[in-house]
Amino acid sequence: MIDVYYWTTPNGHKVTMFLEETGLEYRLIPINIGKGEQFKREFLAVAPNNRIPAILDRKPADGGAPVSLFESGAILLYLADKTGKLIPKSLRGRAAALEWLFWQMAGLGPMAGQNHHFSNYAPEKIPYAIDRYVKETNRLYGVLDKRLAEHEFVADEYSIADIAAYPWIVPYERQGQKLEDFPHLKRWFEAIRERPATKRAYDRAKEINPNPPATMTEDAKKILFGQTAATVAAKAS
Repeated sequence: MIDVYYWTTPNGHKVTMFLEETGLEYRLIPINIGKGEQFKREFLAVAPNNRIPAILDRKPADGGAPVSLFESGAILLYLADKTGKLIPKSLRGRAAALEWLFWQMAGLGPMAGQNHHFSNYAPEKIPYAIDRYVKETNRLYGVLDKRLAEHEFVADEYSIADIAAYPWIVPYERQGQKLEDFPHLKRWFEAIRERPATKRAYDRAKEINPNPPATMTEDAKKILFGQTAATVAAKAS
């Protein structure tokens, strides 16, 4: 059994997509980040960076004490190694999957996240910031499209590299992008969207958060965007 500390965000979807693909038994533990539940002491014991997702593997491969992990990329790699699934076994295939996993973690996720923030959540519209991150998101879409022009999936076979990237493409319209501008990415995106495991993962999201608000409340913005080191220290004490 794997406990998954989860909310319905792109990074949260990565873990449920993997688990639905592999059939590992898991339990979702909702962490409503808009209400500040990520600062509860019991969650910080698993995820000291107060971000979802995190997991607690109660049956690790070494038979020892439960293993906790935070950071979605680390979780995907850990689960892939645990199961021997969704990561290529060849040296070059594994290397490709890992480099594109890190590309998503260091590039696509953070840049699209800043795109979301300045386009949708910032208290004032700053044209330079919006233009900066919309263009950088566009560039990253182009990088992925070029890769997919010669590969069915990012590392040839479907892997954690695809699972990491897909949820960050789902909100493409909010990111100011058009899939029609990226035909190879569009083909890849639609293929993953139709996978039964992907559908099951996103159905789980609807169960956990059936009526997400159309706009973020001011209280949620303060919780998500107003934290400092002092806040973390106070919450953990």
